[in-house]
Amino acid sequence: MATPNKPFADMLRSGRTVWAAGAYDALSAKLINEAGFAAIMTTGFGVSASHLGQPDLELYTMSENLDVVSKVVDVVDVPVIADTDTGYGNAINVMRTVREFERAGVAGMIFEDQESPKKCPCVADVIEILSLEEGAAKIRAAVSARRDPDTLIIARTDATSEDEAIRRGKAYADAGADLIQPISKCFSDFAGLSRLREAVNVPLSLQILGWLETDLTPRQIEEVAGLAVFPLVPLMTATAALRANLRELVTSKSTSQLPADVTTMADFKDLIGFKELESLQEKFLLGN
Repeated sequence: MATPNKPFADMLRSGRTVWAAGAYDALSAKLINEAGFAAIMTTGFGVSASHLGQPDLELYTMSENLDVVSKVVDVVDVPVIADTDTGYGNAINVMRTVREFERAGVAGMIFEDQESPKKCPCVADVIEILSLEEGAAKIRAAVSARRDPDTLIIARTDATSEDEAIRRGKAYADAGADLIQPISKCFSDFAGLSRLREAVNVPLSLQILGWLETDLTPRQIEEVAGLAVFPLVPLMTATAALRANLRELVTSKSTSQLPADVTTMADFKDLIGFKELESLQEKFLLGN
């Protein structure tokens, strides 16, 4: 029997590229959905920044991340890929993580091979990764734990040398990973990504950061990636706009010359669904 995840899983496994953006809460997810992206990835970097105001060092717990992700799933109508960090422990912890996030309705999960607690490679100079054997065992555990065979398991390697990333990518694909994700600073050109794609024999999951933003064309990305994500553009856009407007507001005490556009109340009410709730109130609340 086909599952709700099957069409999306078939698309990514076949190598057809799905473009996505990174959500850090339910509102950012709604905006990504509204913009027309075919999928959403929740970003641990953004969740940590938005909900804790702290760096992405796996300071939040599995259940805190799950709470954010479940709210994202509830408010969008496109597949959601969850950043599930290291799986929050060993292979047995990974199995519980898969079951909890699958129950929340995600279409897939990304697991990385860092030691737990992890450090975001965007900001940390030194990161510790697991042995290849333990990293592969965690992917096997994730694959074993999923109840829906079309829930995607994406294996990320934080190896920083090309040879090691390819070695690990092959092992994780052999362990059952549907896609392989390198960190952006491991490879430095399209040829390297092509070598990884050929070696692992499954599509790549690419987070479009750093040189991938500036040096690659969309066509090149689509040659190697099943999933292509702009993980931080929403977070950084919101930060820049809020910073600019709040600086102006604290100085001028006026909204007349704010540097960034402000959404109208009517538009915002439409975005978050006031009309739908008002319709339900009229239908179900007594006395209305």
